[in-house]
Amino acid sequence: MRNGRRGMTLIEVMIAVTLVSLLAIGMLFAIRVGLTTMEATNRRSNLNRRALGAQRILSAEVAGFLPVIARCGGSAVVEGGSNAPFFEGLPAVMRFASTYSLEGASRGAPQVAEFFVAPGQAGQGVRLLLNELPYTGPIGAGFLCQPPAPDPVTGVNTIRFAPPAANPRSFVVADRLASVHFLYLQSDDRDPDLWVPAWTKQDQWPAAVRIEMVPLEPDASRVQPMTFTGRFRPNRRPGEQFEY
Repeated sequence: MRNGRRGMTLIEVMIAVTLVSLLAIGMLFAIRVGLTTMEATNRRSNLNRRALGAQRILSAEVAGFLPVIARCGGSAVVEGGSNAPFFEGLPAVMRFASTYSLEGASRGAPQVAEFFVAPGQAGQGVRLLLNELPYTGPIGAGFLCQPPAPDPVTGVNTIRFAPPAANPRSFVVADRLASVHFLYLQSDDRDPDLWVPAWTKQDQWPAAVRIEMVPLEPDASRVQPMTFTGRFRPNRRPGEQFEY
């Protein structure tokens, strides 16, 4: 007589378990590939936003340029000292006062913006850093002055400033760069416009600045650090009496 109970054999159970396991492994690999792709996409998007954000910061800092005078050698107690335009323009350093700040944007207190080139991480390339110091007036800016020294190109005695240094609060504007160079536009009514690698004139402000950035590893699939050109718009000449 036939047995009325029905069921599955051991071989059928093993086949079913094997199929479920293979399906689970396939789903796991699909999820892993999707997460890896999403992570790579997010990383690339962050790099693109960072490159575009650097351009916005540079544009805002230059647009907020303040034509202020530093009282070098003076103090809050003792009057005196020599007045000098508070602007430093070197091939790898640029310093000036700006109404823009990283914390308060255009509504923050005036800051001394220090752009300078520093070595990259692990010795790979260079990076463009930004330091912000509170601008407290001509005397406060004068604390950054150093004794005058002859300019290596023109031989004229010019006011020098203390070199900027990287610190934990330094903002990385651009990283993994092969090179960074600052150029300054000399523009007046007497001579044709000329881009110079260092600003030595004491009787006028530069008309514009160009920051040439070359990426260390060119990658056409994402936004690369780009050369920035921004125009200064001072409303006073250095010789005029003006204090912010």
